Amino acid sequence: MAGSVYYDEKLSGKRLERCYRIASPRVEQYFEAEIRHVLDRIRPTDAVLELGCGYGRVTTRLAKAARRTVGIDSAAGNIAYARSLDTEESCEFLILDALALGFPDKAFDVVVCIQNGICAFNVDRQALVLEALRVTRRGGIVLFSSYSDRFWPYRLAWFETQFAEGLVGPIDYAASKNGSIVCTDGFRAGRMTPGDFSELCTALGVRFTTCEIDDSVVFCEIAN
Repeated sequence: MAGSVYYDEKLSGKRLERCYRIASPRVEQYFEAEIRHVLDRIRPTDAVLELGCGYGRVTTRLAKAARRTVGIDSAAGNIAYARSLDTEESCEFLILDALALGFPDKAFDVVVCIQNGICAFNVDRQALVLEALRVTRRGGIVLFSSYSDRFWPYRLAWFETQFAEGLVGPIDYAASKNGSIVCTDGFRAGRMTPGDFSELCTALGVRFTTCEIDDSVVFCEIAN
């Protein structure tokens, strides 16, 4: 099952929010480290786009640092719930495909795709990067993140908790290896190593840097 279909049908809105609320303290530390790294790259004058915004957990944080913030997601349930939670209407939430954003060229200063969206979307990764770059202004940046292999035990335990809560299906332990989580109900998400990001960006001929923070997050920053 494609990632967008899975989230739309099984893990959107309040169910997705629940996944984050039941996270362990170590996973919560990872969430915060990831967001803070992104916030450090945003200026008050920036227009920011988040791909795969879910229910707006990150988007609303980014809005406090930016001039304009837009979150997009392909799951209608996520966008509806994000709009209901954003009572101050500080963000714009739209149902859009990350491979066909519909925005004009160079519309944003920063494009963000974190929480392993590059893998969880289950789409063509080269096409995803190119579309993100298309809507990024000259001198702007695109930020992708994935899981560090050092974080694997905590990530697996988090999904075990999600299964225990009835949010995802049973984990297929035989298939869940080499950085991939696989559930018997169709959920599947791998991860990108620094080498994977390097191979992807080199193939596209784009300028990039990678770093690992908190022993949990691998970031790839692409300059436009």
